[in-house]
Amino acid sequence: MLSNHVILVDVNDCEQGTMDKVEAHLKGELHRAFSIFILNSKNELLLQKRSELKYHSKGKWSNSCCSHPRPFESLETAVHRRLQEEMGFDCTLEFKFSFHYKTELENDLIEHEIDHVYVGYSDCLPVIDTHEVSEWRYATIPAIAAEIENNSAAFSVWFPIAFNALKKYL
Repeated sequence: MLSNHVILVDVNDCEQGTMDKVEAHLKGELHRAFSIFILNSKNELLLQKRSELKYHSKGKWSNSCCSHPRPFESLETAVHRRLQEEMGFDCTLEFKFSFHYKTELENDLIEHEIDHVYVGYSDCLPVIDTHEVSEWRYATIPAIAAEIENNSAAFSVWFPIAFNALKKYL
């Protein structure tokens, strides 16, 4: 079941093999990931609240969509597949930048990723997969920045990193 595996990478994002997704998070193995940020025509950012069924960061607000490409799947294919699966729509996405981070999560998990950030524009209303997403909302960039400053614990650990880096592109 390669759909449950992540692509292990080195610090230069060169593939080093694959591993079960949960095992990679237990061991803190560096792997490839992506984050998608969707803005509407009012320049509001689509946020999702992660489902309580997720194995980590449950109930946390995060970017529009995030996941891992499957082994033998390009990032370009993965971002469109996952946006459709989680949020029920697709749109043109543009790669903006990548970043590397490592942090401890709940349940003795370690998030250690090279995260590739994509941006898209759409006024589609999400039709969420409730196993992945419990809620969604649009918010302005200044409102999100204030929320992060006042209550960063309400967000996934990678979201403030990506959001703050992304602001210069918006």
